[in-house]
Amino acid sequence: MNKKHETPIMVTRSSLPPLEEYVEMLKPIWESAWLTNMGEYHEELKRQLKRFLKATELELFVNGHMALELALQAMNLQGEVITTPFTFASTTHAIVRNGLTPVFCDINDRDYTMDAEKIEGLITEKTCAIVPVHVYGNICDVDRIHEIAQKHGLKVIYDAAHAFGEELDGTGVGQFGDASMFSFHATKVFHSIEGGAVVFQDEALKDLLYQLKNFGITGYESVEYVGANGKMNEFQAAMGLCNLRHIEGEIEKRSRLARHYRERLSGIPGIRLCEENPRIKYNYAYMPVVFDGYGADRDQIFEALKEHNIFARKYFYPCVNSYQCYREQFQAEDTPVAARIASQVLTLPLYADMPVEVADEICDVILAQGNGRNE
Repeated sequence: MNKKHETPIMVTRSSLPPLEEYVEMLKPIWESAWLTNMGEYHEELKRQLKRFLKATELELFVNGHMALELALQAMNLQGEVITTPFTFASTTHAIVRNGLTPVFCDINDRDYTMDAEKIEGLITEKTCAIVPVHVYGNICDVDRIHEIAQKHGLKVIYDAAHAFGEELDGTGVGQFGDASMFSFHATKVFHSIEGGAVVFQDEALKDLLYQLKNFGITGYESVEYVGANGKMNEFQAAMGLCNLRHIEGEIEKRSRLARHYRERLSGIPGIRLCEENPRIKYNYAYMPVVFDGYGADRDQIFEALKEHNIFARKYFYPCVNSYQCYREQFQAEDTPVAARIASQVLTLPLYADMPVEVADEICDVILAQGNGRNE
């Protein structure tokens, strides 16, 4: 393939509703001049998402990071939190910013989620919680994690930023653990420009999460908690309501691209794709490919695509436990599977409106680098 795209093909592109649909949603905001502080759209989005996600309870936030940070604060935790180094910076930062100590558990080699069989070996008298991550929409071993948490009296807060709308055996993914954070960032399957939510089971958290995202205010003249400004505004909520109308179609478009990638890249020696779990209803958020013993390594594939103005992403790379801000505290070699996968994985461009021809071009570049062929 010699073609170089004039317009860059990025790893993702935000899905947007028809402009006129969003503009129509803005008129009531202008008429009321109620721009933020839990307005009508905020409350309507909350109701609709609760239904769509099959959630027991749900609270909206300005972004996913604030949602996770305040969910952890609401649990009133102290001590150590077992988590994964194979994640975005937000997961670990939310733990540390709550004054908690992350303890990194390695991932499994199958779907890159936390290796549940390695959790108990990391539990100490200081352990208070587990924060696993549903990676690329691959749902963690929730049954085993629940069993361990019950045995040791630990809270479980899932980072479900990649798992919007997914289900396991018909159960909404947010129903597992004590709470789950969802991100509605512009690059996600579902977005509200920026935004996030916490889905939780304990009704007692309802008022507390609401108060924590509103500076800890509990009454007109009462501030009981050291909270934050984590409120979603009406413009975000309006975008969320528009995008929710189209979400099923968007996921179906993504699924067609993912299937096409799989048809082109399956069975190629040295190329590994995540096995799909028949128990999971996927959202097809990402297309991760691991290059392990292929004719070209991950970085060479990345550069070859870039020459064609196609920008895949080394996601996640580097592992969190090798970040400069944590390097004095942790060693990446303590989680060797995560370190290896981080050096081999590339997420390929995948978004709802991406033409299938572009997926073919990407596959052509990859196969040419390894002298591979379709099988």
